[in-house]
Amino acid sequence: MDFQAQQIAQLIGGIVDGNPEEIVNTFAKIEEGKPGAISFLANAHYEHYIYETKSSVVLVNKTFQPSQPLTATLIRVDNPYESVAKLLQIYDSMKPKRIGVDPLAFISSSAKIGKDVYIAPFVVVGDNAEVGDGVQLYPHVSVGEHVKIGNGTILYSNAVVYHHCVIGSGCILHSGCVIGADGFGFAPTPEGYEKIPQIGNVILEDNVEVGANACIDRSTMGSTLVHKGVKLDNMVQIAHNVEVGANTVMSAQAGVAGSAKIGEWCMLGGQVGVAGHIKIGDRTNAGAQSGLPGGRLLEKGNVTVMGYPALEHKNFARSAAAYKNLPELVKQVNDLQKKVEELSAKL
Repeated sequence: MDFQAQQIAQLIGGIVDGNPEEIVNTFAKIEEGKPGAISFLANAHYEHYIYETKSSVVLVNKTFQPSQPLTATLIRVDNPYESVAKLLQIYDSMKPKRIGVDPLAFISSSAKIGKDVYIAPFVVVGDNAEVGDGVQLYPHVSVGEHVKIGNGTILYSNAVVYHHCVIGSGCILHSGCVIGADGFGFAPTPEGYEKIPQIGNVILEDNVEVGANACIDRSTMGSTLVHKGVKLDNMVQIAHNVEVGANTVMSAQAGVAGSAKIGEWCMLGGQVGVAGHIKIGDRTNAGAQSGLPGGRLLEKGNVTVMGYPALEHKNFARSAAAYKNLPELVKQVNDLQKKVEELSAKL
């Protein structure tokens, strides 16, 4: 579908700098631009591409001042990255949605299925499950008994939702993710480890996205709770009885141990590990591979930490600088100790 630059500007609150009738019909990275494409420039490091790109339209910051002649029409916006995200959402929403229940799907006679759903071949919907309006279940999805799925939620192939779990509206569960498997609960005995039954569930509130092969375990009792707007990357592990605050995001391979409480608007980088039974305050940011064992620094929130055990990021940078010089520092200390011993002997 074709759009004029002026139409796009109106959608995102931008200002056209160039030909308002320039036509675009696709997206492209600025370094891979082609006629008819719209690109964006959000990082000054890539500015040189804007003078070479063949894209017809480029989204730029309102303050951008070119240092060379341009061939592309510009649309000036407050935040190019947010604006292109909005356009991509609009573009995605225009795609036709599949509707219908395939005869090769198995749906329990006691399940409740909403309007305008898509249920693909080999989907299983268990007893007394509730599937809301506009839900899309792709091949080999498994929905357990008494599960509730809100309106407009998408479960991609091989996603599994165990019994009694609750999935909100507008959620996206990617392939291979598992919602509601047993929490890792075992009691040591002289004969070995005895399994502790996990009789709770998982609740995902609205607009949660769970990446491929991520796992969110059901609680021992009560609920493992993921609040609205949370985004989890591929292969994230959320253990039993964890609570994740609204709009928190976690990158790939982050892991949260049992009963931890994570605040709102937190950002956990790749492979961050969170200890069990701790509290992390709102707007805590943790750099990749950080270990979060708890403590006042994390509880107060509004802090950026790195390393293990996690330190305030500036403190971590100073410590890291000292650590790489540690062998030389040890040698200096040993040399000084010898000199002190020699002087003491003379005295």
